[in-house]
Amino acid sequence: MGKKIWKAIKLTLLSLLGVILLLISTGLAFREYRQHQVGKVMAIDTPNGINEAAFVKIGGIDQWIVIRGQNIDNPVLLVLHGGPGATTGPLAPSFLGWEKDFTFVQWDQRGAGKTFGKSGPLDPGVTIDRMAQDGVEVTEFLRRRLHKDRVILLGWSWGSILGIEMAKERPDLFYAYVGTGQIVNVRKNYAFGYARLLDDARARGDRRAIGDLEAIGPPPHDSIRKLGVHTRQALAYEAGAPSTLETLSAILCAPGYTLRDARDWASGFDTSQNHFFGETMSGPLMDVDLPALGTDFAVPIFVFQGADDNIAPAELARAYVDSLRAPQKQFVAIADGGHVAMIARSDEFLRLLDQWVRPLAVQQQRQTE
Repeated sequence: MGKKIWKAIKLTLLSLLGVILLLISTGLAFREYRQHQVGKVMAIDTPNGINEAAFVKIGGIDQWIVIRGQNIDNPVLLVLHGGPGATTGPLAPSFLGWEKDFTFVQWDQRGAGKTFGKSGPLDPGVTIDRMAQDGVEVTEFLRRRLHKDRVILLGWSWGSILGIEMAKERPDLFYAYVGTGQIVNVRKNYAFGYARLLDDARARGDRRAIGDLEAIGPPPHDSIRKLGVHTRQALAYEAGAPSTLETLSAILCAPGYTLRDARDWASGFDTSQNHFFGETMSGPLMDVDLPALGTDFAVPIFVFQGADDNIAPAELARAYVDSLRAPQKQFVAIADGGHVAMIARSDEFLRLLDQWVRPLAVQQQRQTE
């Protein structure tokens, strides 16, 4: 009897192993198929197009930079991703329409994405100022490589902190600064956003969200886990915001991404969050207060903010823009958009770039040719 039971167990285990192997092989085959399909959609075949990706020595380490566009004569748009550590490289299909009007540049910042995979996590002494200086060096590389006098700078969320510092310190490098998910004062941003998010949850009668938000209490929070609850609930209410599953799928199926790259994306995000927020929310990011840097800018300032942003509320971003002195400035609230409006409302965001920013860059480019 014992031999029969053991034989049945072995057959069951072998069958289970076979099913697991089949699922893995099917998943890998589907991933390869999706990468091929997305790669075909993203192909650039225009005579004057550009599609380059390489590691470049920035700040003493190798950092990953991707340059894409249908016409190399277009203005250059450098995107500073959010997070910290949340590179937007795998989300490139969201910006395909932008590549007709701009040479679109994505950079995996120090400690993030493919830069993490090549050069490792952030050193303990890395500061926000060091990250902004990396951005300046990336900009100078782009000017040399693309033979441009200046570029347009687009900062998203965490990237909006770096972008403001860069625009403040090196206005000679930029036609304009564009912010979205624009941070103003991190502590005020989260306090205001939490209160409005909880009001929204109560108005919806969303008992689960109410319970989760009341459980963590209002900011300041004492753990990065509580911040994650706030962020997750805020994104859940945003129209068109990609779900965790959609984001994971995009990372796994991104053309040119290996499974190791996907792992590095997740590891870079986790370690960057811990570095700048701190596990107990005592990191340097919590002390960011952009108005304290000064309100005079030598470059045009544009902020296109999701009206429903409960991480970086539009009300605070608008007041910040109102307080600035710049050659030109404009604040636009994107209806039905939130913290990820740049992706969820990609077409509308491009329309705003074409309306307010591209003409300014094109005009100045012609003046210097």
